[in-house]
Amino acid sequence: MSRILVTGAASGLGAALAEAFEARGDEVLRTDLTGGDLTLDITSDDDWAAAVAHVEERWGGLDVLVNNAGVAGGGRLDVADLDEWRWITEINLFGAVRGLRAFVPMLKRQRSGRIVNVASLAGLVHPAGMASYNAVKAAVVALTETAGHELAPYGVTAHVVCPSFFRTRLMDSLRGRDEGLGSVVRQLVEESPTTAEQVAAAVLEGLDRGDEVILPDPAAQAAYGLKVGDRAAYDAMMRDQARKLDTLASSRGDRR
Repeated sequence: MSRILVTGAASGLGAALAEAFEARGDEVLRTDLTGGDLTLDITSDDDWAAAVAHVEERWGGLDVLVNNAGVAGGGRLDVADLDEWRWITEINLFGAVRGLRAFVPMLKRQRSGRIVNVASLAGLVHPAGMASYNAVKAAVVALTETAGHELAPYGVTAHVVCPSFFRTRLMDSLRGRDEGLGSVVRQLVEESPTTAEQVAAAVLEGLDRGDEVILPDPAAQAAYGLKVGDRAAYDAMMRDQARKLDTLASSRGDRR
């Protein structure tokens, strides 16, 4: 039995991960802004300190930290403004950074544990119109790899999850001036054949194998495989998607 803290666990992938861990007998502390076992705003240092204190009192240690909470955003380079960049960076990148800063001392003291950072396929594959989202998710991938190297001497492993689009309430958090991009992303999420529960099951399988990078769905595996295996074809596909996004935005009369 493992002791696990999951952020953003009131809904979506966080809830699915919590349920999957619990189904196999693990103890899970669900944290979220509302609706969790413990209130945790991942942008608050005080909330992270309270989470550490709660874990110490409840369990005396932690086996798995799952940095799952995040928001959706993006926009073409000349449309998204700097406030959007600051907003998504503060939550999607610095939320994970704060989680590591809070719990790494505990993991190092006990000389064991796993860190699971939920990034996105956007951390590995970078479509047009999503520069801010791509950039912060790529940073989470780099953060995870760095943590894995740095903490290996302490018996701590780090894993990053990079799913493609799957059905979730993440789009409820979508904000930004680029309405053309927003409509495309919403459609991709709504039409995805993959559920949060399927992603969660694949994440647990990846963790059991010890995978450092977990591509939990066929679409993610195919897209990353194309980038690695045939860069010319990958670039052509991405640039074709960029042209289609511009065409859609122009037909809608969106701001540029």
